[in-house]
Amino acid sequence: MGKIATIRTAIKNLIADKEDTKQVFIILEALSGNSGLRAFKRFKKTPHAQNILAAEKPLVEYLKDRAWLESLPEGTLGRTYARFTEVEQISADGLTEASVEGRQEERDMSPAQIKYHERMRDAHDLWHVSTGYGRDGLGELCLLAVTYRQLGNPGILVIILFGYLVSRKEAPGLGIGKAIMEGFRLGRLAKGLPGAQWERLLTMPLEDVRKELGIGTPKRYRAIVDATPDLQTAGYAAAE
Repeated sequence: MGKIATIRTAIKNLIADKEDTKQVFIILEALSGNSGLRAFKRFKKTPHAQNILAAEKPLVEYLKDRAWLESLPEGTLGRTYARFTEVEQISADGLTEASVEGRQEERDMSPAQIKYHERMRDAHDLWHVSTGYGRDGLGELCLLAVTYRQLGNPGILVIILFGYLVSRKEAPGLGIGKAIMEGFRLGRLAKGLPGAQWERLLTMPLEDVRKELGIGTPKRYRAIVDATPDLQTAGYAAAE
């Protein structure tokens, strides 16, 4: 199957089932070009990059340790993340499985690049909790806007565009476009989420994490959630 046909099929499948995360990885891989390498080079220039790459214990092991997460004080990022995954009925392994299923070809990457890309994947739900965007359709689109500003993968823009068109048709008049544009703005202002020391931040109060990372309040998204009770997910609750 050619690349265009692969992308078209993945978009069609994603529209039919918004929970089919595998399709997201297929689209991102097909359209990434050199954006992943550029993002990795930017990451290597961040203050904590070398310590992150040298760590023997990957981030996902911290996220899978529910006993440790539950032992953290109420209001910390780690404790809030644990509640988020419980309410949303997801696990740290879920994205790993989806990324493997969505892989179309093996890429020639160094061990450091592989570690970086796996870390970006595993941190996705931490980005949800930190930004306050839920796992509802709009929350995912807004978080993708933040992610695009931080990582620069053009495939993200394709997913946002089609997601916006579908969401606007299903829920006209909610100001979905403005909420997504706010996501782009907040993503531009945020301070280096790819290079964040999540292992340390997990133990900190969530509000302090947001201040350190320069994460602003997604006011337009929250206004839509307030007007649409069905969208009030754990990610939104974490922003309260």
